[in-house]
Amino acid sequence: MGTQKRQKFIKKVALGAGKCAGAWSLDRLEYKACNMKRCELEAGAAALTCNRTEDIVLLIDGSGSLGQQGWDAEIKAAKTFVKAFSGSSANANMAVILYSGPRTWGGVFKCFAKNTKKVDREKVCAIKTVTHFTEDLKKVDSLITGLTWPRGSTLTSLALLTAKAEMALGRKNAKGNVIVFTDGRPLSFRKTQIASDMVRKSARLIWVPVTRYAPLKYIKKWATRRWQENVVQVKTFKDLEDPQTITRIVANLCPKKDPKVRFERK
Repeated sequence: MGTQKRQKFIKKVALGAGKCAGAWSLDRLEYKACNMKRCELEAGAAALTCNRTEDIVLLIDGSGSLGQQGWDAEIKAAKTFVKAFSGSSANANMAVILYSGPRTWGGVFKCFAKNTKKVDREKVCAIKTVTHFTEDLKKVDSLITGLTWPRGSTLTSLALLTAKAEMALGRKNAKGNVIVFTDGRPLSFRKTQIASDMVRKSARLIWVPVTRYAPLKYIKKWATRRWQENVVQVKTFKDLEDPQTITRIVANLCPKKDPKVRFERK
């Protein structure tokens, strides 16, 4: 499913007591559904593929609340996602960040201290940059396969800030995207909101919340507007493993039909 948008722009600034409706007011902004057909996959493809020029930072949740089943499902989904951008005509740069968090509040305070230069983010904060931006997606796939489950807390805000820093290494001609896999509640809702706001200034922020414990009400606010196209809700880890879930994510990232690709957006 896609969305068409139309909006009214201000030609003359309001004078005196006059007022103009805000940019997100329904008086100036209107949406309607489009492309309601199912995605057509290429022959032999498990999920939708994309050949657009994209810079993508994939955030993989490594918190202990996942459980072994959840961790295995997340790794499988991440590999399917990487494969969707690995075609011969693909033009994606991808970075991967594995995030968890300290197991003690003392560790959390260290990660958010004013002077964090001496803090090892990977050892203390459990925020690991698996790979910086690279076009070698076979390497990315291999690195994801070799990941070890951290089993810590969920320091989502620091993971988002790490993703924002990574976006500075992206290409000028590519659209920036940050994809967040998460199974539940971050340690700090406030810090996650602030970090999300910062990420959205330089990239599109898409969330993939799994299970009923994920705070969907807040995630809709953290995602790039319009949330309907930037939140892919998944009920179970079994659903996360389903290639159709990855197809939904890829369809949101590749909304326009490319002449080189034979499919339509879902």
